[in-house]
Amino acid sequence: MMPLWMPSMIPGLLWLVNLQTGASLKANGPNVCSYWESYTTAVKESYAHPYSQTAPDTCDSTWSHFKTCTPPKIMYRTAYRHGVKIDYRKRHRCCQGYYESNDECVPHCSRECVHGRCEAPDQCQCEPGWRGKDCSSACEPHLWGPKCNNSCNCQNNGVCDPVWGSCICPPGYKDSFCEKPCDPGTYGMNCLLDCRCMNNASCEPQNGTCICPEGFTGPYCEIRCKEAQPSKYQCPEFCPCQSGGICNQSSGDCSCPPGWMGPMCSIPCPPGHFGPGCKQKCRCHNGGQCDPENGQCYCSLGYMGEGCLEECPIGKYGKDCKETCDCANAVRCYHVDGACLCEAGFLGATCEERMCADTRYGLQCHMPCQCDAQHTKTCHPMTGECTCNMGWAGLTCNETCPHGYYGTNCQEPCLCLNGGSCDSETGQCRCAPGFTGNHCSQFCPDEKFGDGCSQTCKCINHLACSPVDGTCVCKEGWQKGDCSVPCPKGSWGFNCNRTCECANGASCSPVTGHCSCASGWYGEKCELPCKVLFRWLHSSCPHQTRYIQIYSAPTAVSGTVPLEQYQ
Repeated sequence: MMPLWMPSMIPGLLWLVNLQTGASLKANGPNVCSYWESYTTAVKESYAHPYSQTAPDTCDSTWSHFKTCTPPKIMYRTAYRHGVKIDYRKRHRCCQGYYESNDECVPHCSRECVHGRCEAPDQCQCEPGWRGKDCSSACEPHLWGPKCNNSCNCQNNGVCDPVWGSCICPPGYKDSFCEKPCDPGTYGMNCLLDCRCMNNASCEPQNGTCICPEGFTGPYCEIRCKEAQPSKYQCPEFCPCQSGGICNQSSGDCSCPPGWMGPMCSIPCPPGHFGPGCKQKCRCHNGGQCDPENGQCYCSLGYMGEGCLEECPIGKYGKDCKETCDCANAVRCYHVDGACLCEAGFLGATCEERMCADTRYGLQCHMPCQCDAQHTKTCHPMTGECTCNMGWAGLTCNETCPHGYYGTNCQEPCLCLNGGSCDSETGQCRCAPGFTGNHCSQFCPDEKFGDGCSQTCKCINHLACSPVDGTCVCKEGWQKGDCSVPCPKGSWGFNCNRTCECANGASCSPVTGHCSCASGWYGEKCELPCKVLFRWLHSSCPHQTRYIQIYSAPTAVSGTVPLEQYQ
Protein backbone atom coordinates (compact mmCIF):
# COMPACT_ATOMS: atom_id res chain seq x y z
CA MET A 1 0.00 0.00 0.00
CA MET A 2 1.39 3.38 -0.94
CA PRO A 3 1.49 6.06 1.77
CA LEU A 4 -1.05 8.80 1.63
CA TRP A 5 1.67 11.40 1.47
CA MET A 6 4.58 11.17 -0.93
CA PRO A 7 7.84 13.17 -0.78
CA SER A 8 6.95 14.87 -4.07
CA MET A 9 4.03 16.51 -2.28
CA ILE A 10 6.21 18.21 0.32
CA PRO A 11 7.07 21.42 -1.63
CA GLY A 12 3.40 22.07 -2.33
CA LEU A 13 2.47 21.42 1.27
CA LEU A 14 5.19 23.74 2.53
CA TRP A 15 4.01 26.45 0.13
CA LEU A 16 0.47 26.06 1.42
CA VAL A 17 1.67 26.23 5.02
CA ASN A 18 3.72 29.35 4.37
CA LEU A 19 0.81 30.94 2.57
CA GLN A 20 -1.54 30.42 5.47
CA THR A 21 0.84 30.99 8.33
CA GLY A 22 1.00 34.40 9.92
CA ALA A 23 3.42 35.22 12.69
CA SER A 24 1.08 37.93 13.94
CA LEU A 25 -1.92 35.64 14.47
CA LYS A 26 -3.01 35.22 18.07
CA ALA A 27 -3.17 31.63 19.24
CA ASN A 28 -6.58 32.14 20.86
CA GLY A 29 -8.01 34.28 18.07
CA PRO A 30 -11.23 33.31 16.25
CA ASN A 31 -10.83 30.77 13.44
CA VAL A 32 -7.12 30.23 14.28
CA CYS A 33 -6.01 26.59 14.16
CA SER A 34 -2.78 24.94 15.27
CA TYR A 35 -0.48 22.50 13.54
CA TRP A 36 2.93 20.94 14.21
CA GLU A 37 6.12 21.89 12.40
CA SER A 38 9.38 19.92 12.43
CA TYR A 39 12.80 21.52 12.55
CA THR A 40 16.39 20.55 13.22
CA THR A 41 18.53 22.25 15.81
CA ALA A 42 22.01 21.95 17.27
CA VAL A 43 21.79 21.00 20.92
CA LYS A 44 24.15 20.56 23.82
CA GLU A 45 23.21 17.27 25.46
CA SER A 46 23.93 16.57 29.09
CA TYR A 47 24.97 13.13 30.28
CA ALA A 48 26.48 11.50 33.35
CA HIS A 49 30.22 11.21 32.80
CA PRO A 50 31.99 8.65 35.04
CA TYR A 51 35.32 9.35 36.71
CA SER A 52 37.42 7.80 39.50
CA GLN A 53 38.01 9.46 42.83
CA THR A 54 41.05 8.22 44.75
CA ALA A 55 40.95 8.12 48.52
CA PRO A 56 43.30 10.61 50.28
CA ASP A 57 45.32 7.87 51.97
CA THR A 58 48.29 6.40 50.12
CA CYS A 59 49.47 2.83 49.83
CA ASP A 60 52.94 1.45 50.53
CA SER A 61 54.77 0.11 47.51
CA THR A 62 55.36 -3.28 49.10
CA TRP A 63 52.71 -5.93 48.82
CA SER A 64 52.69 -6.28 52.57
CA HIS A 65 50.42 -3.28 52.82
CA PHE A 66 48.41 -3.33 49.64
CA LYS A 67 45.38 -4.83 51.38
CA THR A 68 45.02 -1.63 53.39
CA CYS A 69 44.62 0.50 50.26
CA THR A 70 41.18 2.06 49.78
CA PRO A 71 40.01 1.32 46.19
CA PRO A 72 38.99 4.36 44.12
CA LYS A 73 35.31 5.24 43.99
CA ILE A 74 33.41 5.60 40.73
CA MET A 75 31.71 8.99 40.67
CA TYR A 76 29.57 10.75 38.06
CA ARG A 77 29.45 14.37 37.05
CA THR A 78 27.32 16.20 34.50
CA ALA A 79 29.11 16.67 31.18
CA TYR A 80 27.94 18.03 27.85
CA ARG A 81 28.32 17.05 24.22
CA HIS A 82 27.08 18.56 20.96
CA GLY A 83 24.39 16.93 18.85
CA VAL A 84 21.69 17.56 16.25
CA LYS A 85 18.10 16.54 16.79
CA ILE A 86 14.72 16.87 15.10
CA ASP A 87 12.15 18.63 17.24
CA TYR A 88 8.61 19.86 16.75
CA ARG A 89 6.87 23.10 17.62
CA LYS A 90 3.27 24.18 17.54
CA ARG A 91 2.48 26.84 14.98
CA HIS A 92 -0.74 28.67 14.12
CA ARG A 93 -2.55 29.46 10.91
CA CYS A 94 -6.06 30.21 9.74
CA CYS A 95 -8.43 27.25 9.85
CA GLN A 96 -9.65 25.56 6.69
CA GLY A 97 -11.92 27.89 4.74
CA TYR A 98 -10.36 31.03 6.27
CA TYR A 99 -7.48 33.30 5.30
CA GLU A 100 -5.48 35.96 7.06
CA SER A 101 -6.47 39.59 6.63
CA ASN A 102 -5.23 42.37 8.92
CA ASP A 103 -4.01 39.84 11.50
CA GLU A 104 -7.41 38.13 11.59
CA CYS A 105 -8.80 34.98 10.00
CA VAL A 106 -11.83 35.78 7.84
CA PRO A 107 -13.99 33.31 5.85
CA HIS A 108 -13.08 32.57 2.26
CA CYS A 109 -15.68 32.16 -0.49
CA SER A 110 -14.43 30.56 -3.69
CA ARG A 111 -16.88 32.80 -5.56
CA GLU A 112 -17.04 36.48 -4.85
CA CYS A 113 -20.20 37.56 -3.07
CA VAL A 114 -21.13 40.19 -5.67
CA HIS A 115 -24.03 41.76 -3.81
CA GLY A 116 -23.49 40.44 -0.31
CA ARG A 117 -20.78 39.37 2.08
CA CYS A 118 -18.98 36.11 2.86
CA GLU A 119 -20.27 35.07 6.28
CA ALA A 120 -18.80 31.54 6.36
CA PRO A 121 -16.58 29.44 4.11
CA ASP A 122 -18.31 29.39 0.69
CA GLN A 123 -21.49 30.91 2.14
CA CYS A 124 -22.66 34.33 0.96
CA GLN A 125 -25.23 36.45 2.76
CA CYS A 126 -26.97 38.37 -0.02
CA GLU A 127 -28.32 41.87 0.10
CA PRO A 128 -32.12 42.28 -0.26
CA GLY A 129 -33.27 41.63 -3.84
CA TRP A 130 -30.31 39.47 -4.77
CA ARG A 131 -30.09 35.70 -4.95
CA GLY A 132 -27.74 32.91 -5.90
CA LYS A 133 -24.66 31.40 -4.27
CA ASP A 134 -22.63 34.47 -5.19
CA CYS A 135 -25.49 37.01 -4.75
CA SER A 136 -25.16 38.03 -8.43
CA SER A 137 -28.73 37.40 -9.62
CA ALA A 138 -31.69 39.76 -9.31
CA CYS A 139 -34.09 37.33 -10.96
CA GLU A 140 -37.55 36.76 -9.54
CA PRO A 141 -38.10 33.44 -7.76
CA HIS A 142 -39.64 31.85 -10.91
CA LEU A 143 -37.01 33.14 -13.37
CA TRP A 144 -33.40 32.28 -14.05
CA GLY A 145 -30.49 32.90 -16.42
CA PRO A 146 -28.04 35.77 -17.01
CA LYS A 147 -30.87 38.04 -18.16
CA CYS A 148 -33.60 36.46 -16.05
CA ASN A 149 -35.47 35.60 -19.24
CA ASN A 150 -35.88 31.88 -18.50
CA SER A 151 -38.76 30.58 -16.47
CA CYS A 152 -38.92 27.38 -14.51
CA ASN A 153 -41.91 25.19 -13.70
CA CYS A 154 -41.42 24.79 -9.98
CA GLN A 155 -44.69 23.80 -8.32
CA ASN A 156 -45.97 24.29 -4.80
CA ASN A 157 -44.01 27.50 -4.23
CA GLY A 158 -40.76 25.94 -5.29
CA VAL A 159 -37.99 28.48 -5.93
CA CYS A 160 -35.98 28.49 -9.14
CA ASP A 161 -32.19 28.43 -8.91
CA PRO A 162 -31.18 31.68 -10.67
CA VAL A 163 -28.13 30.14 -12.33
CA TRP A 164 -29.12 26.60 -13.26
CA GLY A 165 -32.91 26.79 -13.28
CA SER A 166 -33.36 23.77 -11.00
CA CYS A 167 -36.14 23.81 -8.42
CA ILE A 168 -35.48 24.27 -4.72
CA CYS A 169 -38.48 22.64 -3.08
CA PRO A 170 -40.13 23.91 0.11
CA PRO A 171 -40.55 21.54 3.05
CA GLY A 172 -43.03 18.76 2.26
CA TYR A 173 -42.25 18.32 -1.45
CA LYS A 174 -39.68 16.62 -3.61
CA ASP A 175 -38.68 15.62 -7.17
CA SER A 176 -37.41 17.87 -9.94
CA PHE A 177 -40.39 20.24 -10.06
CA CYS A 178 -41.58 19.95 -6.44
CA GLU A 179 -44.76 18.23 -7.58
CA LYS A 180 -44.59 15.17 -5.39
CA PRO A 181 -45.39 15.46 -1.69
CA CYS A 182 -43.38 13.54 0.85
CA ASP A 183 -44.04 9.85 1.19
CA PRO A 184 -46.17 8.84 4.21
CA GLY A 185 -44.03 8.79 7.32
CA THR A 186 -41.60 11.45 6.09
CA TYR A 187 -41.56 15.22 6.19
CA GLY A 188 -39.43 18.34 6.05
CA MET A 189 -36.92 19.72 3.54
CA ASN A 190 -36.37 17.17 0.79
CA CYS A 191 -38.54 14.80 2.85
CA LEU A 192 -35.52 13.60 4.77
CA LEU A 193 -37.09 13.51 8.27
CA ASP A 194 -39.08 10.59 9.69
CA CYS A 195 -42.42 11.18 11.41
CA ARG A 196 -42.51 10.27 15.08
CA CYS A 197 -46.29 9.93 15.38
CA MET A 198 -47.73 6.92 17.22
CA ASN A 199 -50.90 4.84 17.08
CA ASN A 200 -51.06 4.90 13.27
CA ALA A 201 -51.27 8.68 13.19
CA SER A 202 -50.12 10.52 10.08
CA CYS A 203 -48.03 13.68 10.01
CA GLU A 204 -47.99 16.93 8.11
CA PRO A 205 -45.37 16.64 5.36
CA GLN A 206 -44.25 20.26 5.90
CA ASN A 207 -43.42 20.28 9.60
CA GLY A 208 -44.16 16.79 10.97
CA THR A 209 -47.19 17.79 13.04
CA CYS A 210 -49.06 14.63 14.05
CA ILE A 211 -52.70 14.22 12.91
CA CYS A 212 -54.20 12.00 15.59
CA PRO A 213 -56.91 9.39 14.90
CA GLU A 214 -60.09 9.39 16.98
CA GLY A 215 -59.46 8.54 20.59
CA PHE A 216 -55.85 9.79 20.78
CA THR A 217 -54.21 13.07 21.51
CA GLY A 218 -50.85 14.58 22.48
CA PRO A 219 -47.91 15.87 20.44
CA TYR A 220 -47.28 12.36 19.08
CA CYS A 221 -50.83 10.98 19.52
CA GLU A 222 -49.47 8.95 22.36
CA ILE A 223 -52.27 9.70 24.86
CA ARG A 224 -55.51 7.72 24.79
CA CYS A 225 -58.61 9.90 25.45
CA LYS A 226 -61.08 9.03 28.21
CA GLU A 227 -64.45 7.57 27.02
CA ALA A 228 -67.33 10.00 27.81
CA GLN A 229 -70.22 8.05 26.25
CA PRO A 230 -70.59 5.13 23.87
CA SER A 231 -68.57 5.66 20.70
CA LYS A 232 -67.51 9.09 21.95
CA TYR A 233 -64.23 10.14 23.39
CA GLN A 234 -63.50 13.26 25.29
CA CYS A 235 -60.08 14.44 24.12
CA PRO A 236 -58.81 17.50 25.98
CA GLU A 237 -56.46 19.81 24.20
CA PHE A 238 -52.76 19.10 24.69
CA CYS A 239 -49.82 21.23 23.76
CA PRO A 240 -48.90 20.15 20.20
CA CYS A 241 -45.25 21.16 20.56
CA GLN A 242 -42.93 18.23 19.95
CA SER A 243 -39.45 17.48 21.29
CA GLY A 244 -40.30 18.96 24.69
CA GLY A 245 -41.31 22.36 23.35
CA ILE A 246 -43.42 24.62 25.59
CA CYS A 247 -46.67 26.16 24.40
CA ASN A 248 -47.28 29.88 24.76
CA GLN A 249 -50.83 30.01 26.13
CA SER A 250 -51.56 33.44 24.72
CA SER A 251 -50.14 33.07 21.23
CA GLY A 252 -50.15 29.32 20.80
CA ASP A 253 -46.57 29.40 19.55
CA CYS A 254 -44.01 26.82 20.59
CA SER A 255 -40.83 27.70 22.47
CA CYS A 256 -38.40 25.07 21.24
CA PRO A 257 -35.77 23.41 23.45
CA PRO A 258 -32.11 23.37 22.43
CA GLY A 259 -31.56 21.44 19.22
CA TRP A 260 -35.00 21.98 17.67
CA MET A 261 -36.79 24.52 15.52
CA GLY A 262 -39.97 24.97 13.46
CA PRO A 263 -43.55 25.88 14.42
CA MET A 264 -43.99 22.57 16.26
CA CYS A 265 -40.32 22.12 17.30
CA SER A 266 -40.25 19.10 15.01
CA ILE A 267 -37.30 20.09 12.84
CA PRO A 268 -33.80 19.39 14.16
CA CYS A 269 -31.17 22.07 13.88
CA PRO A 270 -29.47 22.19 10.48
CA PRO A 271 -25.71 21.66 10.37
CA GLY A 272 -23.83 24.57 11.85
CA HIS A 273 -26.53 25.71 14.30
CA PHE A 274 -27.52 24.77 17.84
CA GLY A 275 -29.38 25.91 20.93
CA PRO A 276 -33.01 26.96 21.53
CA GLY A 277 -34.63 27.54 18.17
CA CYS A 278 -31.27 26.72 16.50
CA LYS A 279 -30.39 30.41 16.61
CA GLN A 280 -26.74 29.99 17.65
CA LYS A 281 -23.97 29.23 15.19
CA CYS A 282 -21.54 26.39 15.79
CA ARG A 283 -17.81 27.12 16.04
CA CYS A 284 -16.47 23.72 15.04
CA HIS A 285 -13.58 23.74 12.58
CA ASN A 286 -11.77 21.20 10.42
CA GLY A 287 -14.91 19.24 9.66
CA GLY A 288 -16.03 18.92 13.27
CA GLN A 289 -19.73 18.36 13.94
CA CYS A 290 -21.71 20.43 16.40
CA ASP A 291 -24.03 19.02 19.06
CA PRO A 292 -27.41 20.63 18.19
CA GLU A 293 -28.29 21.06 21.85
CA ASN A 294 -25.21 22.51 23.54
CA GLY A 295 -22.90 23.32 20.63
CA GLN A 296 -20.17 20.94 21.77
CA CYS A 297 -17.87 19.97 18.91
CA TYR A 298 -17.28 16.37 17.90
CA CYS A 299 -14.02 16.56 16.01
CA SER A 300 -13.35 14.79 12.76
CA LEU A 301 -10.43 12.40 12.46
CA GLY A 302 -7.10 14.04 13.07
CA TYR A 303 -8.22 16.95 15.25
CA MET A 304 -8.85 17.62 18.92
CA GLY A 305 -9.44 20.35 21.48
CA GLU A 306 -12.16 22.92 21.99
CA GLY A 307 -13.60 23.91 18.62
CA CYS A 308 -11.45 21.18 16.97
CA LEU A 309 -8.77 23.79 16.40
CA GLU A 310 -5.78 21.56 17.17
CA GLU A 311 -4.15 19.12 14.80
CA CYS A 312 -3.07 15.84 16.41
CA PRO A 313 0.38 16.06 18.01
CA ILE A 314 3.29 14.26 16.37
CA GLY A 315 2.96 10.49 16.69
CA LYS A 316 -0.83 10.51 17.16
CA TYR A 317 -3.75 10.30 14.76
CA GLY A 318 -7.42 9.37 14.34
CA LYS A 319 -10.48 9.95 16.49
CA ASP A 320 -9.64 12.36 19.30
CA CYS A 321 -5.98 11.70 18.45
CA LYS A 322 -5.96 8.52 20.52
CA GLU A 323 -4.27 6.27 17.95
CA THR A 324 -0.47 5.89 17.87
CA CYS A 325 1.48 6.04 14.61
CA ASP A 326 3.38 2.96 13.48
CA CYS A 327 5.97 4.16 10.98
CA ALA A 328 9.52 2.87 10.57
CA ASN A 329 11.48 5.24 8.34
CA ALA A 330 9.06 8.15 8.26
CA VAL A 331 9.17 11.89 8.70
CA ARG A 332 5.81 11.64 10.47
CA CYS A 333 2.39 10.07 10.02
CA TYR A 334 -0.73 11.68 8.60
CA HIS A 335 -2.78 12.96 11.50
CA VAL A 336 -6.09 11.82 9.99
CA ASP A 337 -5.62 8.11 9.29
CA GLY A 338 -2.05 7.39 10.39
CA ALA A 339 -0.67 6.94 6.86
CA CYS A 340 3.11 7.32 6.94
CA LEU A 341 4.93 10.17 5.25
CA CYS A 342 7.98 8.18 4.23
CA GLU A 343 11.47 9.53 4.37
CA ALA A 344 13.06 9.89 0.95
CA GLY A 345 14.21 6.47 -0.22
CA PHE A 346 11.60 4.36 1.57
CA LEU A 347 8.22 2.90 0.61
CA GLY A 348 5.46 0.79 2.09
CA ALA A 349 2.60 1.19 4.49
CA THR A 350 5.00 1.74 7.39
CA CYS A 351 7.95 2.91 5.26
CA GLU A 352 9.80 -0.33 5.92
CA GLU A 353 10.65 -1.02 2.27
CA ARG A 354 13.81 0.39 0.68
CA MET A 355 13.60 1.82 -2.81
CA CYS A 356 17.07 0.41 -3.51
CA ALA A 357 18.85 -2.84 -2.74
CA ASP A 358 20.78 -2.95 0.53
CA THR A 359 24.06 -2.18 -1.23
CA ARG A 360 22.77 0.55 -3.57
CA TYR A 361 21.55 4.11 -3.26
CA GLY A 362 20.58 7.17 -5.33
CA LEU A 363 17.60 8.29 -7.40
CA GLN A 364 18.07 5.41 -9.81
CA CYS A 365 19.72 3.08 -7.27
CA HIS A 366 22.85 2.89 -9.42
CA MET A 367 25.35 4.15 -6.82
CA PRO A 368 27.18 1.46 -4.80
CA CYS A 369 27.24 1.93 -1.03
CA GLN A 370 30.72 2.56 0.35
CA CYS A 371 29.93 1.24 3.83
CA ASP A 372 31.92 -1.52 5.50
CA ALA A 373 29.39 -4.34 5.16
CA GLN A 374 30.58 -6.17 8.27
CA HIS A 375 30.16 -3.21 10.60
CA THR A 376 27.23 -1.35 8.99
CA LYS A 377 23.60 -1.51 10.05
CA THR A 378 22.11 0.26 7.01
CA CYS A 379 23.09 2.26 3.95
CA HIS A 380 20.62 5.08 3.33
CA PRO A 381 18.90 4.40 -0.03
CA MET A 382 18.87 8.07 -1.01
CA THR A 383 22.08 9.57 0.38
CA GLY A 384 24.28 6.51 0.86
CA GLU A 385 25.00 7.56 4.45
CA CYS A 386 26.23 4.68 6.60
CA THR A 387 24.56 3.86 9.91
CA CYS A 388 27.15 1.96 11.93
CA ASN A 389 26.70 -0.96 14.27
CA MET A 390 27.36 -0.34 17.94
CA GLY A 391 31.04 0.16 18.60
CA TRP A 392 31.92 1.39 15.12
CA ALA A 393 32.27 4.86 13.63
CA GLY A 394 33.56 6.76 10.63
CA LEU A 395 32.01 7.66 7.29
CA THR A 396 32.16 4.04 6.14
CA CYS A 397 31.91 2.41 9.60
CA ASN A 398 35.48 1.12 9.42
CA GLU A 399 36.77 2.77 12.60
CA THR A 400 36.53 1.41 16.11
CA CYS A 401 35.48 3.65 18.95
CA PRO A 402 38.24 5.83 20.44
CA HIS A 403 39.60 4.83 23.82
CA GLY A 404 37.10 5.44 26.58
CA TYR A 405 33.94 5.43 24.43
CA TYR A 406 31.49 2.81 23.20
CA GLY A 407 27.98 2.26 21.86
CA THR A 408 25.97 3.90 19.07
CA ASN A 409 28.06 6.49 17.29
CA CYS A 410 30.68 5.88 20.00
CA GLN A 411 29.05 8.55 22.16
CA GLU A 412 28.80 6.71 25.47
CA PRO A 413 31.74 7.19 27.86
CA CYS A 414 33.14 4.18 29.70
CA LEU A 415 35.52 3.95 32.66
CA CYS A 416 37.81 1.00 33.27
CA LEU A 417 40.48 1.54 35.93
CA ASN A 418 43.87 -0.01 36.56
CA GLY A 419 44.67 -0.70 32.92
CA GLY A 420 41.32 -2.25 32.03
CA SER A 421 39.91 -1.90 28.50
CA CYS A 422 36.32 -1.14 27.43
CA ASP A 423 34.26 -3.24 25.02
CA SER A 424 33.36 -0.86 22.19
CA GLU A 425 29.87 -2.31 21.77
CA THR A 426 28.61 -2.90 25.31
CA GLY A 427 30.98 -0.77 27.40
CA GLN A 428 31.77 -3.76 29.63
CA CYS A 429 35.25 -3.62 31.17
CA ARG A 430 37.89 -6.26 30.50
CA CYS A 431 40.15 -6.02 33.55
CA ALA A 432 43.93 -6.29 33.57
CA PRO A 433 45.45 -9.21 35.56
CA GLY A 434 44.98 -8.73 39.27
CA PHE A 435 41.78 -6.68 39.17
CA THR A 436 38.05 -7.31 39.12
CA GLY A 437 34.69 -5.51 39.46
CA ASN A 438 32.48 -3.58 37.05
CA HIS A 439 35.09 -0.85 36.74
CA CYS A 440 38.16 -3.00 37.55
CA SER A 441 38.53 -1.02 40.78
CA GLN A 442 39.02 -4.01 43.11
CA PHE A 443 41.96 -6.37 43.69
CA CYS A 444 41.52 -10.10 43.20
CA PRO A 445 40.18 -11.92 46.28
CA ASP A 446 42.69 -13.31 48.79
CA GLU A 447 44.89 -16.13 47.47
CA LYS A 448 43.79 -15.44 43.86
CA PHE A 449 45.72 -13.74 41.07
CA GLY A 450 46.10 -13.33 37.32
CA ASP A 451 43.75 -12.76 34.40
CA GLY A 452 40.21 -12.97 35.66
CA CYS A 453 41.56 -13.88 39.14
CA SER A 454 41.50 -17.47 37.94
CA GLN A 455 44.79 -18.72 39.46
CA THR A 456 45.52 -19.74 43.05
CA CYS A 457 48.57 -18.54 45.00
CA LYS A 458 51.17 -21.13 46.11
CA CYS A 459 52.81 -19.38 49.05
CA ILE A 460 53.57 -20.92 52.48
CA ASN A 461 55.06 -18.58 55.08
CA HIS A 462 53.75 -15.41 53.46
CA LEU A 463 52.11 -12.13 54.29
CA ALA A 464 50.45 -11.66 50.92
CA CYS A 465 50.31 -12.85 47.36
CA SER A 466 50.47 -10.41 44.42
CA PRO A 467 47.04 -10.36 42.72
CA VAL A 468 48.78 -9.52 39.44
CA ASP A 469 51.31 -12.35 38.98
CA GLY A 470 51.11 -14.43 42.17
CA THR A 471 54.46 -13.25 43.56
CA CYS A 472 54.75 -14.21 47.24
CA VAL A 473 55.46 -11.53 49.85
CA CYS A 474 57.29 -13.64 52.48
CA LYS A 475 57.22 -13.14 56.18
CA GLU A 476 60.44 -11.96 57.85
CA GLY A 477 63.01 -14.74 57.93
CA TRP A 478 61.96 -16.56 54.76
CA GLN A 479 63.54 -16.50 51.34
CA LYS A 480 61.90 -15.37 48.07
CA GLY A 481 59.93 -17.87 46.03
CA ASP A 482 57.18 -19.79 47.77
CA CYS A 483 58.51 -18.70 51.23
CA SER A 484 59.26 -22.29 52.25
CA VAL A 485 63.05 -21.84 52.83
CA PRO A 486 64.32 -19.80 55.81
CA CYS A 487 66.95 -17.13 55.36
CA PRO A 488 70.52 -18.45 54.92
CA LYS A 489 72.92 -18.19 57.84
CA GLY A 490 74.10 -14.64 58.35
CA SER A 491 70.97 -12.91 56.90
CA TRP A 492 67.61 -11.97 58.25
CA GLY A 493 64.46 -9.78 57.67
CA PHE A 494 62.22 -9.22 54.60
CA ASN A 495 63.55 -11.11 51.62
CA CYS A 496 66.61 -11.96 53.79
CA ASN A 497 68.18 -8.73 52.60
CA ARG A 498 69.77 -7.72 55.90
CA THR A 499 73.10 -9.03 57.23
CA CYS A 500 73.57 -10.35 60.75
CA GLU A 501 76.06 -8.31 62.88
CA CYS A 502 76.62 -10.80 65.71
CA ALA A 503 80.28 -11.36 66.76
CA ASN A 504 82.36 -14.02 68.51
CA GLY A 505 80.47 -16.98 67.09
CA ALA A 506 77.03 -15.76 68.09
CA SER A 507 73.95 -16.76 66.04
CA CYS A 508 71.17 -14.31 64.92
CA SER A 509 67.42 -14.68 64.55
CA PRO A 510 66.38 -14.79 60.82
CA VAL A 511 63.22 -12.91 61.80
CA THR A 512 64.45 -10.10 64.05
CA GLY A 513 68.25 -10.24 63.66
CA HIS A 514 68.62 -10.61 67.48
CA CYS A 515 72.01 -12.10 68.53
CA SER A 516 72.29 -15.23 70.73
CA CYS A 517 75.78 -14.93 72.33
CA ALA A 518 78.22 -17.77 72.84
CA SER A 519 79.50 -18.62 76.36
CA GLY A 520 81.77 -15.91 77.78
CA TRP A 521 80.36 -13.07 75.69
CA TYR A 522 77.60 -10.56 76.05
CA GLY A 523 76.34 -7.25 74.55
CA GLU A 524 73.93 -6.36 71.71
CA LYS A 525 76.31 -7.89 69.17
CA CYS A 526 78.05 -10.28 71.66
CA GLU A 527 81.14 -8.10 71.39
CA LEU A 528 81.88 -7.92 75.18
CA PRO A 529 83.81 -10.68 77.08
CA CYS A 530 82.77 -11.71 80.57
CA LYS A 531 85.17 -10.57 83.53
CA VAL A 532 86.28 -13.42 86.04
CA LEU A 533 87.40 -12.74 89.68
CA PHE A 534 88.36 -15.66 91.89
CA ARG A 535 90.14 -16.53 95.20
CA TRP A 536 91.59 -19.73 96.57
CA LEU A 537 89.66 -21.66 99.12
CA HIS A 538 92.19 -23.44 101.37
CA SER A 539 91.42 -26.67 103.05
CA SER A 540 92.99 -27.89 106.34
CA CYS A 541 93.36 -31.33 104.88
CA PRO A 542 95.95 -31.67 102.17
CA HIS A 543 94.15 -34.54 100.59
CA GLN A 544 90.83 -32.69 100.23
CA THR A 545 89.74 -30.96 96.95
CA ARG A 546 90.67 -27.32 96.55
CA TYR A 547 87.92 -24.85 95.36
CA ILE A 548 87.82 -21.34 93.88
CA GLN A 549 85.05 -18.77 94.10
CA ILE A 550 83.99 -17.26 90.69
CA TYR A 551 82.70 -13.70 90.10
CA SER A 552 81.39 -13.11 86.58
CA ALA A 553 80.93 -9.58 85.21
CA PRO A 554 78.67 -7.83 84.50
CA THR A 555 76.09 -9.82 86.48
CA ALA A 556 78.34 -10.41 89.52
CA VAL A 557 76.91 -13.85 89.97
CA SER A 558 79.21 -15.90 92.26
CA GLY A 559 79.71 -19.61 92.59
CA THR A 560 82.18 -22.23 93.79
CA VAL A 561 83.71 -24.80 91.49
CA PRO A 562 86.59 -27.34 91.94
CA LEU A 563 89.88 -25.92 90.93
CA GLU A 564 90.56 -28.85 88.61
CA GLN A 565 87.25 -28.25 86.79
CA TYR A 566 87.96 -24.55 86.28
CA GLN A 567 91.40 -25.43 84.92
